[in-house]
Amino acid sequence: MSRKLDLIGEMGLQFFGKMTASISHEIKNVLAIINENAGLIQDYTIMAEKGAPFDPGKFRSLAEKVDVQIRRADGIVKNMNTFAHSIDESAKSIDLSDFLEFAQALFTRFAAMRGIALESKPSESPLMITISPFFLLNLTWLCLELAMDAAGPEKTVGLSARKTDTGAQIRFMGLKTLGEMLTGEFPGKKERTLLELLKAEIEIEQERGEIMLNLQGDIAR
Repeated sequence: MSRKLDLIGEMGLQFFGKMTASISHEIKNVLAIINENAGLIQDYTIMAEKGAPFDPGKFRSLAEKVDVQIRRADGIVKNMNTFAHSIDESAKSIDLSDFLEFAQALFTRFAAMRGIALESKPSESPLMITISPFFLLNLTWLCLELAMDAAGPEKTVGLSARKTDTGAQIRFMGLKTLGEMLTGEFPGKKERTLLELLKAEIEIEQERGEIMLNLQGDIAR
C-alpha cells in the first residue's frame, strides 16, 4: 500500500508539473506578443514626436491586438486556477461534459505540437458524477497520449461522455491506427494504479478505433 501511495504521489506531482509548465509557456507567449505590440506603439509614438504623420488606425489596430491577448491570458489563467483547484478535494461532483471541455483546453497545446486536433462533443444534458477531478484528468491524459499516437492520417481525436448502466463512460474516438499502437502493455502500471484509485475500467475496441474509460457511480442529470 505504501508503495502504491508513493506511486500515486509521484505521478500526481509529475502530471501537475507538466501541465503547469505548459500553462506558463502559454502565458509567456502572450506576454511576448503584448511586448512586441508595446514596442511598436513606442516606435510610432517616437516617429510622431519627430513630425511623422499620426495614423490613429495603426494605434487602434495595436490596441485591438493587445486586447485580444489580454482576453487570451485571462482564459489561460482561469484554466490554471481550475486546474490548481482540481486537487482540493479527493472527490467532488463534476459535469463530465464540462470536464471534457476543460481537458481539451488543458491538453490542446500538447496536441497541437503533434499536429493533432482535439474535438470534445458535449452530451445533450449534464452528466454529474462524484469523482476526483485531478486524478481523472491524470488518467484522461494517459489515455489521450495513446489516442494521439493512434489518430491516423485524420489527425483528430474525438472526446465524448455518455451515461452507462453502471455510471458513465469517457470515449476517445477516431483512432484509426489503434491496433498498430497497442504493441506494449496498456493499461500499464500508471494507468492501472489510477484505475484502481478511481474504481474505473478501460475498454479497447480496436475495430471501432475507440478507447473507453468506464466510471462507476450514480449519474445525476
